[in-house]
Amino acid sequence: MENINGLVPDIPIQEQKDNAAASENFGRSVDEMVGKVDQLEQRLNEVEHFYSNTSKKQSNMPRGGSILKDKEKQISSFRRRQQDASRREAAGSRRMQELMRQFGTILRQITQHKWAEPFMEPVDVKGLGLHDYYEVIEKPMDFSTIKNKMEAKDGSGYKHVREICADVRLIFKNAMKYNEERDDVHVMAKTLLGKFEEKWLQLLPKVDEEEKRRKEEEAEAQQDMQLAQEATHAKMAKDLTIELDEVDMQLEELREMVLQKCRKISTEDRKQLGNALTKLSPEDLNKALLIVAQNDPAFQPTATEVELDMNAQSESTLWKLKFFVQDVLHAQGKSPASIKTNNVNTSNLLNNNNNKRRREIYDVLAKSSQKRSKKPS
Repeated sequence: MENINGLVPDIPIQEQKDNAAASENFGRSVDEMVGKVDQLEQRLNEVEHFYSNTSKKQSNMPRGGSILKDKEKQISSFRRRQQDASRREAAGSRRMQELMRQFGTILRQITQHKWAEPFMEPVDVKGLGLHDYYEVIEKPMDFSTIKNKMEAKDGSGYKHVREICADVRLIFKNAMKYNEERDDVHVMAKTLLGKFEEKWLQLLPKVDEEEKRRKEEEAEAQQDMQLAQEATHAKMAKDLTIELDEVDMQLEELREMVLQKCRKISTEDRKQLGNALTKLSPEDLNKALLIVAQNDPAFQPTATEVELDMNAQSESTLWKLKFFVQDVLHAQGKSPASIKTNNVNTSNLLNNNNNKRRREIYDVLAKSSQKRSKKPS
């Protein structure tokens, strides 16, 4: 008995149920595949973005055979520096503490001067009736404040000896700014500032040396971070390669699952499929030819003249072409009725909302076919 279309026999109820279950399982597999591909795509974009930025940063670097050797040396040095990082940090802290100790000697010499008395404690603005003091002086400073900050244990203390130097200068410059040149306090501040600068110049070479050393260590730390990121993204790229291979295998399994559910292509179907191919754009036609080349290494899809014998193609190739042409014509708004699938199983398997994703999969499939077709048979 034929169905209402008069094309194929009616399908038994149990077989219909089996087909529906198979269709549902296939749909779930496709959804899982789409989700996995989306995740891989996000990770791939992250890796590409990283290496794109890295290549821009390295565009001005010297090129040549020594780059690889330099990179190997950097990685080896990076591992050693990682092991010594805490030791270097502690050593740097000790060197800065030593500079601060030597600076403390300078402070004692200045504060022991007979003219240092006015600068030892905060200015008694209220007691001296200096009503405009805070309008003139933005940041008051004195030696007791400096001493307390140098001895602070709560993390609020000075981190660098230059910070202390700046506050000492501020003490005297505040006094010179608020008091007239002929005032005693102005003269005293100017004199002590000169003495301080002389003593600071004696310590300055050691400070410069330490700053240079710190800059070199900071540059090394930045390079270490870059190398660590490169190692992380290199592993990500390797893992992506493995997972993409797995996805490719799963796609092949899904493809075979579909083909096993499809009926054999009739002579009339082959003719209709050949006619449908003529409706494709040049770009889509090239993709279709690459699908043929996937299962027939001898077929040359890029030759000047291409002869495609539909009767010589395998069932697998014909169904792949059928699915591809259906989606292309549907996306173009053309009626794919001339190659309509006369089988409930196939119709159910293909009738879903993943047309865009399937087109992307076809693009990938066509590209992989192109690569394979270039290999010697």
